[in-house]
Amino acid sequence: MTRLLTAVGTVAALLGSVAHAELLDLEKDELTFGFIKLTDMAPLAIAYENGYFEDEGLFVTLEAQANWKVLLDGVIDGQLDGAHMLAGQPLAATIGYGTKAHIITPFSMDLNGNGITVSNEIWEEMKPHVPLMDDGRPQHPISAEALAPVVEDYKDQGLPFNMGMVFPVSTHNYEIRYWLAAGGLEPGFYSPEDVSGQIGADVLLSVTPPPQMPATMEAGTIYGYAVGEPWNQQAVFKGIGVPVITDYDMWKNNPEKVFGINAEFAEENPNTTLAITKALIRAAIWLDENDNANREEAVEILSRSEYVGADYEVIANSMTGFFEFEKGDRRPAPDFNVFFRYNATYPFYSDAIWYLTQMRRWGQIAEAKSDQWYFDTAAEVYKPTIYLEAARMLVDEGLANEADFPWDSDGFKAATPAEDIIDGIAYDGKAPNAYLESLPIGLKGEQKVVGNKVEG
Repeated sequence: MTRLLTAVGTVAALLGSVAHAELLDLEKDELTFGFIKLTDMAPLAIAYENGYFEDEGLFVTLEAQANWKVLLDGVIDGQLDGAHMLAGQPLAATIGYGTKAHIITPFSMDLNGNGITVSNEIWEEMKPHVPLMDDGRPQHPISAEALAPVVEDYKDQGLPFNMGMVFPVSTHNYEIRYWLAAGGLEPGFYSPEDVSGQIGADVLLSVTPPPQMPATMEAGTIYGYAVGEPWNQQAVFKGIGVPVITDYDMWKNNPEKVFGINAEFAEENPNTTLAITKALIRAAIWLDENDNANREEAVEILSRSEYVGADYEVIANSMTGFFEFEKGDRRPAPDFNVFFRYNATYPFYSDAIWYLTQMRRWGQIAEAKSDQWYFDTAAEVYKPTIYLEAARMLVDEGLANEADFPWDSDGFKAATPAEDIIDGIAYDGKAPNAYLESLPIGLKGEQKVVGNKVEG
């Protein structure tokens, strides 16, 4: 569905937008942005609905896309000027995995926001292996160790164990792989000759577009999935599945989506790129300010058919600081969706490097790379300089607070401590190869996938 932002408003607002546009000397002011129907597209919707694009002199059309491939192709061929993207998409395109194009991001859209859900039948088989709290409810986070006996039973019966994720270079693919591997299950490898990602797999992962996840699981095609909201909570509301872990519980405050644009677009339209980034930063601030006070209004906007189009109650379940695992088992989750705090919008090189390590871990990057290669590739795609320039303008205009931005950052977060990650293995973006060596399952050093085996 399409919503067209017009410049219609009060005379004062119109004059303000024109003055701002002249100040920025926009190279292009009519733009089309793509998104997938997920709650983490919220910064785009809010920048539109609250008039932040208009304040920058931008006339924006937001268009929902059928799937992540269509969305990426639209940005590459210029049908879309930018898009809500999987963080792995600009990185994969830039290194030539799947397709070749130089896509950059000046803005990270959010932290957390995903979960892994299994069908009711699989949950019943997992439950005997899940520890309980004193009140009889399951103890979270739930390790994939509880799934391992179920997968083994299927294997003994000669049955494949199928699960879904949204795209080969999605956070969801890497998160479900991380969770499975942390529980001792092999999620499978990629090779240049076999891009199924199922080489040597105990669990067969395949692609399903996010809004189709619940119906695909209900049909029995997959037994579970990793997806963003509201499609985990939708399974609970429909009574067809149980979320077993959120990505917050897997890796506290992990990076999620980004806003992606063609590098050529950014080079040809530097002021427009700044204006877009400013509007998105303002939207992120609004989404998190005053302890999420605006979330109910945001949920109402997102529930509209032109955005996410799920029921208000389904979206509200996670967006307003809670997460429901089973009917009635609704637990506080104040940081399940984070849009601005914890420097969520800053495009950290270390976030990019984590995605690249996971591509290498599972064979999407077929050959070993030096640490410097990881650093250089991250800097090709993630653009904190653009972000900070936009942030400085907002501070100077009185629209943002000086203290809310990491002005002195070298682009790397502090290492994520072991206690914040489900497998108890710390992550330091400044040591990508050492990190890969520390992971029990996955490619290390000079190893590569040859045929259906790991060699080296």
